[in-house]
Amino acid sequence: MQLGVCYYPEQWPESMWADDARRMVELGITHVRIAEFAWSRMEPRAGAYDWSWLDRAVSTLADAGLKIVLGTPTASPPKWLVDAMPDILPVRADGTTWHYGSRRHYDMSSEAYRREGLRIVEAMAARYGAHPNVIAWQTDNELGCHDTVPSYSPAARARFQGWLAARYETVEQLNERWGNVFWSMEYPSFETIELPHLTPTDANPVHLLDFRRFMSDEVASFHREQVDVLRRYAPHADMLHNFMGFFTTFDHYRFAANGSIDVATWDSYPIARTEVIALSEDDKARYARTGHPDVSAFDHDRYRAIGNGRFWVMEQEAGPVNWAPWNPVPAPGMVRLWAYEALAHGAELVSYFRWRQAPFAQEQLHSGLNLPDNTLSPGGREVARAAREIAQSDTLAKLKQGGAGSRAPVALVFDYETQWIFEIQRHARAFDYQTLAFEYYRTLREMALNVDIVSADADLSGYALVVVPSLARLPAGFVQKMAASNAQWLIGPRTGSKTEDFAIPPELPPGALQSLLPAKVIEVDSLRPTLQPATTFDGVEGIALHWREHLEARDGVEVLARFDDGWPAVIAKDHVRYAAAWFDAPLHRALVEHAARAAGLTVARLAEGLRVRRHGDVTFAFNFGPQSVDAPAPADARFVLGERTLGTADVCAWLAA
Repeated sequence: MQLGVCYYPEQWPESMWADDARRMVELGITHVRIAEFAWSRMEPRAGAYDWSWLDRAVSTLADAGLKIVLGTPTASPPKWLVDAMPDILPVRADGTTWHYGSRRHYDMSSEAYRREGLRIVEAMAARYGAHPNVIAWQTDNELGCHDTVPSYSPAARARFQGWLAARYETVEQLNERWGNVFWSMEYPSFETIELPHLTPTDANPVHLLDFRRFMSDEVASFHREQVDVLRRYAPHADMLHNFMGFFTTFDHYRFAANGSIDVATWDSYPIARTEVIALSEDDKARYARTGHPDVSAFDHDRYRAIGNGRFWVMEQEAGPVNWAPWNPVPAPGMVRLWAYEALAHGAELVSYFRWRQAPFAQEQLHSGLNLPDNTLSPGGREVARAAREIAQSDTLAKLKQGGAGSRAPVALVFDYETQWIFEIQRHARAFDYQTLAFEYYRTLREMALNVDIVSADADLSGYALVVVPSLARLPAGFVQKMAASNAQWLIGPRTGSKTEDFAIPPELPPGALQSLLPAKVIEVDSLRPTLQPATTFDGVEGIALHWREHLEARDGVEVLARFDDGWPAVIAKDHVRYAAAWFDAPLHRALVEHAARAAGLTVARLAEGLRVRRHGDVTFAFNFGPQSVDAPAPADARFVLGERTLGTADVCAWLAA
């Protein structure tokens, strides 16, 4: 694993650049990302390029021996371009237009903006594509951030109509598949179809779903157009995009398909992310200074699969940030721990945001490796320590990256379209698919199991246990893949509940899964907090939360648990188990542990806040909790990092004897 940093030479006097580059190298930094917000300096006026400053910046960094990631600057079009083409500004769902004055102020459905974006990208690529130190290109920055996807502009409407015409061929077929006879919603032509917003009550759910699919494809094509240009000028460089944590606005699997990226990179802010996702207040308080133990790991494992085994952390939190509701200072040691956590999950590079805290503009309260007075921040000192430790350890320095050593024993299937379907039709206010998937993931991690997070289309052979928290629409061939599998399968509620056209399947949920598990859902029970159906599974008592289904089981299906009102809670047949509800934590643990043991996996019970991750022959342990704990290493283990007893924010690693 190597270390990197995000740097903005245009924001600092040129007299500082050489010293910054020297100090980066001394700190252990090998890679630096630049230029992703610098369009106004590259092209201060239309067609008037100024590359001189960027030439000098690239030369200064390269002369110090640093490898450079160049970012295309399309996340922040300059004022002269907005004034010349005001129609490139995105339109909100309420019909108002976003204004200039921050970032992401463009509509990616705008043909004019796409042309302008490709023009600046090609100019950059022609100038720097062959530079030996420019080893990677990042397109744009955090596509979709700040709720800028979708856009409800006339350009988006026109492109959506074209997308629908290509998908359905005739408007009659669209009307049939959308069920537009309902509420007299039939359209006479594709050109009459509006965007699904500003309706008096709910829009047609398949209209909403197709719009989500369309906008996801817009994000992917916006990126791909840039990559196609960049590959012509920089055929040997890696192509990247920096995704975000817990972000599902577009389908990352489709985005990365067909060689669109070489490495999946993502931006890791564990403390801020802990504050904004749907965790209990107890968890948020307990992990306020460490981040939840699974919040970064979840996306390490997700993006490793999206990058086909290769992932980087492009922006790693190096101290307190500025954008969450509360932004605590990390516990001493956490910045170092996060570096090793990424290493344990297979990261090739951990890059910190940013080199120096900016004393001006919107991110003044966002820390970096240096304070505004140019001295190392507390986080910067921890990065220096981690760099020294890795360099001095033959074992850590030689860990193979790009896949974290080997396939995990457990696969967790994560599906973006399922997230969209349940957002469109939650039915239970607190039902959030990604949160449900995270609950399964954290349960597996509490049992000390390595997990691969994969798509429903992935090769699932070779796993001992496959967990499907939910899969609203069963892809073609998925049930056949289950039937041929030697794994144990654990399936969550609402699986197979919709067709491709957002309808209830004719055979009722769980749809085609009934060929393996003969049972059907005849009613669904949306649970307000005071409705708590109780059950007992494997001697563990608990309740259903948010959602449960009324199942009719038949043809040899075994009922493993029933609710107190008699409805099945967990059913099974052969190697497939189905949970008819979202369970509380104790039941969830019992259910997952039952499936894991049936799969022949060794199940541990880790201390609160303790996590382990195996990487080849090395096992890492991380303590996110408030108390000192002992790592679960064998008595004869050889420690290659740290010691058995871990304080808060401490890490160790060992080789089995």
